[in-house]
Amino acid sequence: MPPHTDRVANAPAAAHALDVLTLLARSATPQPAAVIARELGLPRSTTYHLLGVLVERGFVLHLPEERRYGLGVAAFELGSAYTRHAPLQRLARPALTQLADATGHNAHLGVLHGRDVVYVIEERVAGRPSLVSDVGVRLPASLTATGLAILAALPAAQVRALFPSADAFVLRHGAGPTSPGTLRPLLTRTRTQGYAVEQGYVTPGLDSVAAVVLDHAGHPVAGVAVTAEREELGSGTRDAVVTHVQRAASAISRRLGHRARSAGDTA
Repeated sequence: MPPHTDRVANAPAAAHALDVLTLLARSATPQPAAVIARELGLPRSTTYHLLGVLVERGFVLHLPEERRYGLGVAAFELGSAYTRHAPLQRLARPALTQLADATGHNAHLGVLHGRDVVYVIEERVAGRPSLVSDVGVRLPASLTATGLAILAALPAAQVRALFPSADAFVLRHGAGPTSPGTLRPLLTRTRTQGYAVEQGYVTPGLDSVAAVVLDHAGHPVAGVAVTAEREELGSGTRDAVVTHVQRAASAISRRLGHRARSAGDTA
């Protein structure tokens, strides 16, 4: 039995409470206790006891009129604390530094915020072109390799909600997708080849390649990218840069708890 299984066996109540919180976090709406019990394979009495404790501590909110349970304020406070501690930046920075060193090009990490990408790490290389991206800068997700890598890993319904019509698209230099119909092929190509490409959409003459970072649940949380002058990312050198970018994204994903599915895993 693996060590982590031993720990779960020694603290079943803690494990079950975390399972309840995880289920509620992944649910689109508050859930009845009966559904929670069924989904987790727990006796109803145990489920009600866990929910009672979690409600008392503020991690779960009981909606008596609906007979459902949702996440409480204490759970939100934990999420806010997670953001304040900037764990993604702390976990990702070593991989970004290594990526910039390995490729000799500027590297960055961005997260999706609405229809934009917000850059949270920038690793600059001396002598390379200056970039419009910097920590805290927002750019349209549909124009950046970072954004395209993240969008390609999102459910199609979520992408449609973000970009429902041509009005949702912004251009900087007259290049890039201008409608859902022109965005979809870019996302399909990104999923097929395993990385995203942006060619002068943000700054003419500068191209980028990016790969998505996944969390422990397989959700896209960020994108890792390298930006260089177009001739530096030509057909002769792009493959090597892409490999480094994908390795950096995979390294960060592993540090976030993501486990890549192997051929022997079942769906």
